[in-house]
Amino acid sequence: MSTAPEKPTSASFAALRGQLHEAAAEFAGGQDALEGILLGMVDDVDRAVAEPLEIFPVCHHSPASALAMARRLREKQPKVVYLELCEDMAPLLTELRNCRLPVAVQAFASDIDGFPPDWAPLSVVAPITEASAEYQAIAYALDTPGVELVLVDRSSDHVFQWDPRQPADGETHPAGAGAEPAAGAGAEPEAALHGEAVGVEIGDLRPRFAELEEHLLRHGKVRHWSEWWHQYVEVPLGDSDHDTYRQVMFLIGSLFRRLAPGRGERVRVDEDRERYMWTRMREHLAATGTDPADCLYVCGAFHAASRVDEFGIHGAGDFAVSARTGTTWQYGLIPSSHAAIEAQFGLASGSVSIAATEWAKNLKRTRVKPFRLEGQSGTKKPSARKTAAKAPVATPTPTPVPASDLAAGPPSGPTEDRLTGFLQQPPVLNTLDEAELLGWSVDIVRAARRSGYLASTADAIAVFETSILLAAMRDRAKPTPYDFQDAAVTCIEKDTVPGRRDVRRLVEIMMGGDRIGQVGYDALPPLARDVHDRLAPLELNLQQRGVRRALLDMASRPELRACSDVLWMLRRLLPPGAARPVMGERRLGERSIQESWDLSLGTHQRALIELGYEGVSLEQVLEQRLRRTAYGPQATTAEVLAAVEDATLHLGGRRLADELGTRALEVLAGERTVDGAPAVLRRVRGLLAYYRTSEPVLPPWIESFVRAGYAHYCTLLPTAFRDEDATVGQVAAMLGFLFSMESLALSLGCDRTQLELAVAQSHPDDPARTALLWAAQVQLGTLSRDELRGRCDELLGNPLVVPSYPRYLSGFVHALEPVPGLADVVVEAVSNAFGRLPDPVLLPWLPTLITTLRSNAADLAPLIVREAGRIFPARLAALDTWVPPWHVQPVARAPLAAPAPRGAALLPRHPETCDAVADLLGRTDGWAPADGPTTGATTPTGAALLFGHRGTCDAVADLLGCGDPWTSLVPALPVSSLTTRHPATAQAVAALLAPP
Repeated sequence: MSTAPEKPTSASFAALRGQLHEAAAEFAGGQDALEGILLGMVDDVDRAVAEPLEIFPVCHHSPASALAMARRLREKQPKVVYLELCEDMAPLLTELRNCRLPVAVQAFASDIDGFPPDWAPLSVVAPITEASAEYQAIAYALDTPGVELVLVDRSSDHVFQWDPRQPADGETHPAGAGAEPAAGAGAEPEAALHGEAVGVEIGDLRPRFAELEEHLLRHGKVRHWSEWWHQYVEVPLGDSDHDTYRQVMFLIGSLFRRLAPGRGERVRVDEDRERYMWTRMREHLAATGTDPADCLYVCGAFHAASRVDEFGIHGAGDFAVSARTGTTWQYGLIPSSHAAIEAQFGLASGSVSIAATEWAKNLKRTRVKPFRLEGQSGTKKPSARKTAAKAPVATPTPTPVPASDLAAGPPSGPTEDRLTGFLQQPPVLNTLDEAELLGWSVDIVRAARRSGYLASTADAIAVFETSILLAAMRDRAKPTPYDFQDAAVTCIEKDTVPGRRDVRRLVEIMMGGDRIGQVGYDALPPLARDVHDRLAPLELNLQQRGVRRALLDMASRPELRACSDVLWMLRRLLPPGAARPVMGERRLGERSIQESWDLSLGTHQRALIELGYEGVSLEQVLEQRLRRTAYGPQATTAEVLAAVEDATLHLGGRRLADELGTRALEVLAGERTVDGAPAVLRRVRGLLAYYRTSEPVLPPWIESFVRAGYAHYCTLLPTAFRDEDATVGQVAAMLGFLFSMESLALSLGCDRTQLELAVAQSHPDDPARTALLWAAQVQLGTLSRDELRGRCDELLGNPLVVPSYPRYLSGFVHALEPVPGLADVVVEAVSNAFGRLPDPVLLPWLPTLITTLRSNAADLAPLIVREAGRIFPARLAALDTWVPPWHVQPVARAPLAAPAPRGAALLPRHPETCDAVADLLGRTDGWAPADGPTTGATTPTGAALLFGHRGTCDAVADLLGCGDPWTSLVPALPVSSLTTRHPATAQAVAALLAPP
């Protein structure tokens, strides 16, 4: 590493250097690494204090840092504030006044270029609370005329360039990385408000040397780092002056920096950030000509004690910043919470809430006026500040300063050593505030009783006394909130938690609770504002957190149909709890006239805001997502068809649906497996039913899909029957597609021979697939139902096959998908198994049957139940005498005696009708005189027509009222003709047409 050349040490810290030199010699036995570390820390402090551009070291979410910042800003009133925050987030800071803190500034990218695709979406957040030094600096700079706020840290793009998905030395962490053990916070939904974003902090101070942190916690008699910081840094620095505060923070930052293990990636990223920030500040000073004495640099204490060449306005080195990638970044504000900050940055549960309470107490105790943005939600600005803001302030135009003069810098005077006195002073013994502790004890007992604990006044007294006892055991005169929390858990919770929250969480809520921020309407992206505007007819406050019930009666208020469309799109785009329908549904071809919704858009405000990064309207975002799904490299046919259905349901029109349907055809042609066959069958059936009822003709793409799908599945069918990876349900779905779409496919030009050949080439080995193949053969007509029943009987009669009979039944049940007409055969097969198998075989075999049907055919089992209910008797008493229909033997019919037929005079009476029927049937015989009873009439020489269609003749004769019996016109014809078999039909028709 290239470090800055050592400067001559000043005499300001000579006494401290001497003491540390003597301590190192005494404890380490001579001058060695310990002395180098101790004296190096003093050199770091001396160097940072002597910098002409004032450095203000902070710790994130530290009330002491915020209080010192408010004091210093009022004293110094700098003209330029340099802030350690991603420089591309600057335009968003003015929108903080439209929000209720805490909120987080977010950079979001879903369309990435230059990063691995599996990283998408990228998200960087910088949470801001009122009890933080950076918020004080932002509020001062934005509301004070003539003050410029400059963000100098790396951009959001460089966050992922320099530190890809790895924690970077306390400044960037993956969500929840390194979090301390916390009770209760992880279970709260507010802890996930930041999602999986990478967090950027200002001034996170925590030892990177694990042994050092363990040593501090053990000797400080605390449980976690947040408690150590509160006890040994926050409280002592709360009343310190500015110089003491800076020197102590410089010293802590130098200590943690010098004891950081190794020289790995984390240290390199930190040093690059420091070079980046100092380069940006020198560029700004040279461009604007601002006097460094009028500037203030706000950064983390870890970076304040930097040793890079670029440190300071006199720094050397030429740091080159890499170019940004082609990633498109979107920026916005998202709601945050104390629990989300704790979960993302590894803080102890309740530490941010306790810090907020400590901030309020410090303001009341010290009477320091904090800076707040004008119009900030939930705050009031002092009248003096309002008056000052209205007063015109003349801002002189700065004159650029040459780089040589800037490098020289103004001479710095000697700095007073405040660090020695602070380190040598005894611990401050704060007197016990009995009223405060007593109020805490009473409040926690009241909260515990509301949560189901059997707490009483005795428990309040016990908590009070135990808090004092724990503080004394830890060498503290005044119990801290953490001491009180331990005492409450010990005295109240005992060994059970009757309610949803434990006592530790109750204390956190009592100390200030988990404050949840909210982004105001004016700070929302255009899409989020459009959603609120379109849902305005519901007359609900959707900005508030919690669930709101919306009732939509489209019959009486047609204008609510537009709200219904928005809600269904939100249900498709947002997490499940954001918009949940209670009553009503939307399916293809169906629209509800009344709907009821549970809406919690305020709770899911982050998701709605991130939705706004993808487009300016819900329709645009939905179309983009559907296209992304359909054209993705891993898209399946079922997913593309689902996108077609969503486009039809939510967007209407045929343009996008036809485009995605064509894409489904392309994906189907490229598939070589049958994994998605069940979903494809379900989607195509639904779309076909919709288009047949709502469109005059089928869309061309779905006709092509049916035609291509028929050929595709016929080709894959023989392989699927033998493929071990293909399930029975998938093969059944293929057959279901082929059989249910067969009529349409044949009308579109497909050949049924292809299906017959595919079934003939299928030779499965698995029992379930074998039964499925038999069902397909029955459907095609190559296997009769009686032959199928015979094969089932053979299976039951073979003792070697009986154990695998449930698998055959599973195949038969799956066969109901392509061949639903086999339900009676399946019921017969199951009934025969129960009736024929002996108990020693049936009882062990029964669990296998039940588990097989449940796991493989749970969806189709109801069809069997319905068919069994139709076949079996409805009453128990009738079961004893009931005979199954498949056991009933068919009765052979005896030949009927040929009665004297009638209607022989039909032909002569209606010759025209006879001629017309003869022409239709291809008879050309003429008429000729007849002999016998019908003297004077004529009969056709082609009398075979009459006897060839006796049933028709009798029927027509009865209709026309001809009751004459048949004569022996053609005695050679057999008496077993159709007319002889059905004389009643001819007589009935003759009676109907009998003349009056």
